[in-house]
Amino acid sequence: MPLGTAIHNIEFTLGRGGQLARAVGAVAKLIAKEGKSATLKLPSGEVRLISKNCSATVEQVGNARVNQKSLGKAGSKCWLGKRPVVRGVVMNPVDHPHGDGEGRAPIGRKKTRNPLGLSCTWKKK
Repeated sequence: MPLGTAIHNIEFTLGRGGQLARAVGAVAKLIAKEGKSATLKLPSGEVRLISKNCSATVEQVGNARVNQKSLGKAGSKCWLGKRPVVRGVVMNPVDHPHGDGEGRAPIGRKKTRNPLGLSCTWKKK
């Protein structure tokens, strides 16, 4: 590959499959080749050294403008299968442990809970 080539879906470890620059619109650039390794500039701006034997796909990942598309109305988001996200605080106590209270009341419990009533905080044993 010539220097300056845009690549994506890059293997980090030989035979492991593509791991780098796989997101929509992501692209990495081949900066240099020395001996058995190649230097890449990743989408994050990080410069990384990988083996020349690792595989990659030439060009940029497609569908780069997927986040710029305006859905127009709430119904079109529903058509994509995306359900509304409702906060537990605005629910009734029968629906969620954080529910109830006058106005914007705090959760009223010492620890946050999920809809099943289990603690959301991670506890080390």
